[in-house]
Amino acid sequence: MLPTSFMQPGSSSFSDFLAEQAPQLLPGANTGRADGIDGQIPHGTTIVAVTFPGGVAMGGDRRATMGSMIAQRDVDKVHAGDEYSAIGFAGSAGFGFELVRLFQVELEHYEKIEGMTLSTDGKANRLSTLVRSHLSLAMQGLAVVPLFAGYDSESDGGRIFTYDPTGGRHEESGFAAVGSGSIFARGSIKKLYRDDMTQRDAVTAIVQALYDAADDDSATGGPDITRRIFPVVAAVTADGFSRWSEEDTAAIADEVIGGRMQRPDGPNAPVV
Repeated sequence: MLPTSFMQPGSSSFSDFLAEQAPQLLPGANTGRADGIDGQIPHGTTIVAVTFPGGVAMGGDRRATMGSMIAQRDVDKVHAGDEYSAIGFAGSAGFGFELVRLFQVELEHYEKIEGMTLSTDGKANRLSTLVRSHLSLAMQGLAVVPLFAGYDSESDGGRIFTYDPTGGRHEESGFAAVGSGSIFARGSIKKLYRDDMTQRDAVTAIVQALYDAADDDSATGGPDITRRIFPVVAAVTADGFSRWSEEDTAAIADEVIGGRMQRPDGPNAPVV
C-alpha cells in the first residue's frame, strides 16, 4: 500500500516531490565526491537545433568519449521532452540520461496534477531548475548541459533554449549548439541559416554542422559510412514530436558526404 503522502495534494513538481519522499533517487544523489574520475566517465558531445517556419529541428552526433577513447559509437542524445518538445544533452552521459528521464516525468507529472500542459516558457524554466540541482557535480567536472527546443502554439513556431551549468536559461534566435564541437557547429549553421528554411533544409543544415564539428573536434562523431551510423534527428511542429527515420537521415547524410567529396570544407555561403 502506498504511503499517505503519495495520495495527498501537493506540488505539481515531481522533482520537488522526489526530493521530499526519496531524495536518494535524484540524479547524482549517491555519487559522493567525483574528484579524478571525470576522464573515466563517458561524455556525450555535440547537439544542434535549428528553427524553421512552423517548428524546430534538433540533431546530435552519436559518439560518446571517455578521455581520449571512443566509449560508444551509437549513443542517442536527442529525446522527446513531451509531445511538443525535444531535449538533447552534452556532458556526462549517465547523468544526462537521468536528467532527460526526470524531465520527461516532471512534465508528465505536472500535466496529471494540473490537468493541462506547461507552456514552452514553463518547460524551459523547469529544466533550468533541474540543471541547477546538478550544480555540485558540475563543479566536480561532471556537468550536463542540455539543449531544449519546443513548438510554441502562441507564436506558431519553434523556440530554442540553452543552459549553463548553474541553471542559467538563455533563449536563442534561429539556431543553437552545445557540446565540445558547438563552436564549429554554430559557425557552420551561421553561414547556412535562413528564415525561410523548410524542415528538410533545417535537417540538412544540422547534418552539415555536425559534419563540420566532427571535422575539427575529435570528440564529435561524424557520419560512420561503414557502420551506417548517422546523426539522430527529430523535429517538433504543431503535429508534435517526430523522429526522423534512419533511412531519411542516412539519405541526407549521403548527400552531404557526396558534396564534401567535391568540396571538403562544405557549401559556399551566399555573399551579399
